[in-house]
Amino acid sequence: MHRFYLLPDECRTSSLCLTGREAHHALHVLRVRKGEQVIVLDGAGHEFLSEVRDGNRESLHLTVIEKKTSPPLPCAITLLQAIPKGKLFESIIQKATELGASRIVPILAGRVVTKLDDEEAAHKTDKWRQMAIEAIKQCGSPWLPQVESPVTPGQFLSRRERFDLPLVAALEGERRHPRECFREFQAAHKRLPATACVWIGPEGDFTQAELAHIKTGGAVAITLGPLVLRTETAASYCLAFINYELQSPIA
Repeated sequence: MHRFYLLPDECRTSSLCLTGREAHHALHVLRVRKGEQVIVLDGAGHEFLSEVRDGNRESLHLTVIEKKTSPPLPCAITLLQAIPKGKLFESIIQKATELGASRIVPILAGRVVTKLDDEEAAHKTDKWRQMAIEAIKQCGSPWLPQVESPVTPGQFLSRRERFDLPLVAALEGERRHPRECFREFQAAHKRLPATACVWIGPEGDFTQAELAHIKTGGAVAITLGPLVLRTETAASYCLAFINYELQSPIA
């Protein structure tokens, strides 16, 4: 069944209306017809089974048949991802959405090749947010991850955000197996973490100064195994093991 996205404020009644990009895709690409059933996601935990009522070249009107509400995931995961070259960040957003990240923060680390001025950063952020929307439509997630504007490691750390389980993937120095971090948290708190973050560096990793700053901010350095992973692989790897551990029973 085809899925579409509307802002939460546009999903308050039993009559929904697709316009703009969503209407164009429905009418001119998928060619949905009157009487056909579709799903509308609002990215805030709601899924609306709807029936196409009527439309024109620029809009499509739907009637809600059934509304489903999904609770947020038990752990809010923030991916702090150094921006890679080319279009790889778009793929990272897709995978992060599928793997349950609640927030994606693009990081302008020292070894990031991509350079963005304010206008370019705003344009990129809008494009990345649209990629997240397309990802929830593809995978069916009722929750849309927040994609923030790019920041440096120092800018993010200056916010002094606190996480139950802050991790940073590191290639060198003293590192722990990520499972040890989960087991230690469970032993101390008798529960699973409610918030977690993981820092993923660029090609060549974070600089020693950046890594020291991140660790001073509370993150625990972890190993991803004996091989050097590409930054996009490291992101999927970390989100996958975090999800695996979150689904494990508390010992």
